[in-house]
Amino acid sequence: MRKNFLLVCVLILALNNSLLAGGYQHPAPVRLDHEGERWAQRTLKRMSLEEKIGQMFMVRVFMEFMNVENPDYVRLRGQIARFHLGSVLMTVPVDGPLLIKSEPYEAAMLANSLQRASKYPLIVAADFERGVSMRLNGVTVFPHAMAFGAAGKASLAEQFGRIVAEESRAVGVEWNFFPVADVNSNPANPIINTRSFGEDPEQVSMLLSAYIEGAKQAGMLTTVKHFPGHGDTGTDSHLGVAVVNRSREQIEQVDLAPFRAAISAGVDSIMTAHVSVPALEPNPKKVATTSSAVVTGLLRKEMGFKGIVATDAMEMGALTRLYPEGGAAAAGRAAVDAVRAGNDMLLLPSDLEGAYDGVLRAVHSGEISETRIDESVLRILRAKAMTGLNKATLVDLGTMATVIARPQSAELAQKVAESSITLVRENGHLLPLKIQRNRRTSGAAPAYGPIDRPEKERPESGLLCVIFTDDVRMENGRQLERALRSRVPDVKVLLVDPRIAGGMAGEVDRAVTEAAQVIAAVYIIPTAGKAVKNNGTDAVNSVALAGTPSAVLQALLEKAHDKTVVVAFGSPYIAADYPQIENYVCAYSHVTVSELAAVRALFGEIPIQGHLPVTIPGFAKQGTGIQKAAQ
Repeated sequence: MRKNFLLVCVLILALNNSLLAGGYQHPAPVRLDHEGERWAQRTLKRMSLEEKIGQMFMVRVFMEFMNVENPDYVRLRGQIARFHLGSVLMTVPVDGPLLIKSEPYEAAMLANSLQRASKYPLIVAADFERGVSMRLNGVTVFPHAMAFGAAGKASLAEQFGRIVAEESRAVGVEWNFFPVADVNSNPANPIINTRSFGEDPEQVSMLLSAYIEGAKQAGMLTTVKHFPGHGDTGTDSHLGVAVVNRSREQIEQVDLAPFRAAISAGVDSIMTAHVSVPALEPNPKKVATTSSAVVTGLLRKEMGFKGIVATDAMEMGALTRLYPEGGAAAAGRAAVDAVRAGNDMLLLPSDLEGAYDGVLRAVHSGEISETRIDESVLRILRAKAMTGLNKATLVDLGTMATVIARPQSAELAQKVAESSITLVRENGHLLPLKIQRNRRTSGAAPAYGPIDRPEKERPESGLLCVIFTDDVRMENGRQLERALRSRVPDVKVLLVDPRIAGGMAGEVDRAVTEAAQVIAAVYIIPTAGKAVKNNGTDAVNSVALAGTPSAVLQALLEKAHDKTVVVAFGSPYIAADYPQIENYVCAYSHVTVSELAAVRALFGEIPIQGHLPVTIPGFAKQGTGIQKAAQ
């Protein structure tokens, strides 16, 4: 009897452990099995019309700590319950150009809390284009997509997809809005730019297919965007309607090729763009998102896509301007038009209640059939089952420390950044820069700042670094400065942004005159909805260095072009505005790994092996890249 009692205890303990383990997500390769299909079909049959419509909406959630009585948290839980939401988009607050990033544990705990609040599993989505580090601290930091284009290796993109998927699933995110399938063929494109792999459709197709494979194997739903292509536009669709003035043949050969490749690679969702494409939709009052010719006719029927079609954010200016009446009625009409066009998931409506009620009324009136709603909801439920949400919705916080920011992941990210560094031009007598460490200045810095020494004891390197950035409060240039000082302790560093450029012009001029070598570090990053001031008035978004900062750089180059190396930590196209540049290096991204990679390349510590994935008009062709061995 004692043996039997012990055996029963062991069995009970094993069962309890099994149940506890089953209560957490266990990410596996994305696939729909027989059990998942049955769950999706059964769940759809149990849902009311109101619940089904709610599954088609996604709202924004800030990844930050919130008390359970916080009005924002109460409102959010109320929206999930009242509108039966199917998905949430995890993001962070912004302060001008600054992202107020959060921490992995806070994100995971919030995701778990929201899952508990929902009757049906939520697909938690995020815009992790550069990986989880776009929104969270303490995770692996990857550069922009164009850096992968410059490196040109599918294996790096596949590993990138896998690592991002692992870290995303660890914090409770199952759906990433990446990769970008746009072919950036317009150098003036203010919103795609370095978010694209490049201008060659074949290379873009190769890299996004590799990313999709890596992500799917690690359990992440992937999304290609922005259909049918946002690469040849000169307008930021967050601010206004962008127009793609290509022929149908050009669209087929350039823009659609990566989307076809993504479908072949098994991408789970495709995001539609709020762009006007006259060759595909002649009605000027419709953008791709609201065009049945584009979504149902081209994407569904011609291209055979069977996954989720998601809209870009419904609150964006390119869409809301088409519904000038504004308010709830406009949100409702836009949502109805998007559903009728063939979209399944409606992201971030400008008025959730208005959009939800608009679709519900359209079904009751017969404008939209319930069968049409069922088609979309079944796709959404299948996607949930493909990530295992039919089995468990919570993430185990205990696994995060073994998954997030692994040393080998950081090594890969640094490898990508270093492989991407591209030397576009050089005059032969500036690079590599010389390391000037000495006994007095080597080693760790004092905890409370450097120890001042008499002027005559200070080494004089003559190295000047001028950092051009949108806002000196940003992190841009911080890692760059640290890396430079570890090699040249007395390097002079000056920061310039649009607010202080006028006052800095004289100091920059004097420093350039005295310097032996100059690094001009230019941070121009595509930023959604950034309205550039021009002569005191709001202008459209731009990825050019404009106004007084541009004048400062121009003056710098006129005085010291032969002793200056310009490093583009972002858009490579800036060189087109400064043809006198004699030494030009592209890093494609402002992140820390790219800053460190650029410094290592400038000092000859690593080989320079990247190639331009785009053409810089009047300056350099795609594929340009001066190869240099490490010194």
